[in-house]
Amino acid sequence: MGISQQLNPIPYDETQSAIVTSIKAEALRLGFSACGVARAAPVAEDALREYDSWVEAGFHGDMEYLARNRALRANPCALLPGTRSLIVVAMNYYPQQKQHPDAPQFAYYAYGRDYHKVVKKRLDQLLKYMQIELGLEVEGRAFSDSAPIMERYWAERAGLGWRGKNGLLIIPRAGSYFFLGELLVDIDLPCDEPMRSMCGRCERCLKACPTSAFLSPGRIDARRCISYLTIEQKGEIPTELRASIGKRVYGCDACQQCCPWNRYARPTTVEDYKPRERLLALSPEELEAMTEEEYLALFAGTAVKRAGLVGLQRTIRNLRPNFDRAEQDCDK
Repeated sequence: MGISQQLNPIPYDETQSAIVTSIKAEALRLGFSACGVARAAPVAEDALREYDSWVEAGFHGDMEYLARNRALRANPCALLPGTRSLIVVAMNYYPQQKQHPDAPQFAYYAYGRDYHKVVKKRLDQLLKYMQIELGLEVEGRAFSDSAPIMERYWAERAGLGWRGKNGLLIIPRAGSYFFLGELLVDIDLPCDEPMRSMCGRCERCLKACPTSAFLSPGRIDARRCISYLTIEQKGEIPTELRASIGKRVYGCDACQQCCPWNRYARPTTVEDYKPRERLLALSPEELEAMTEEEYLALFAGTAVKRAGLVGLQRTIRNLRPNFDRAEQDCDK
């Protein structure tokens, strides 16, 4: 018997805690690994100042969308007038199977289907559950990296975890390989308590960055970040950074792979994030020679479409010496 069948519709005048318990249970049934609630309010001034100073210093590089829509970013109520609460979720994407070390490396999050669609679809289902199964008079709007929302800030406020020194959300005894999503709703719900950071004195992520992109804990110069260089930047990769990038052609997991909290990472059970066999077996030569038709067949419906074939082939061309050196080393 499914959860929605076990639970009787809960009138809105019953205990709010019972409603939230039901919402969290349904979120887990839908494939989310964590779910919390934060009260809708303007973003704290210190968090906005930190963000604004980062943009003003130009550390966002060519990502001009990060400098736009400040009013929306500063207050989720601007995205959905009447918003009273944010239901924040995390969905595991850590893969069971990984690429061979000699293959052109894709960040783990890009192995499966486009997370924007997967997370949003399931949040829409969660809203329907609240409306139909719980009988709540509620309207809402779902997002996953698809609007100017300070996602990690709200995930912290909702008690899911804390922002690590690598800038990513870390969930205790689970790690950081998670997509985040938000469901803005126009009803008041009991909120979860934020938790303190448990990074301690560890700075492995800062030291592990191949291109030394970290300015300080939690603060990065995107112009040196491998994810930015291989996905967002449209021009050629700076010559002085190419050797450090190694074989990473789409994104980077270096600051996660070294994190002690990710020893708790467990493979995702979400079918949408299972990698395609051809991606796991992809060679640099195949990527270099790939046609637009082959590219669409392999990467349609995935996050990799953001770079485009032109972007991927630019990257493999810039990094070709790294693959050639590896082959020469193997021949010795």
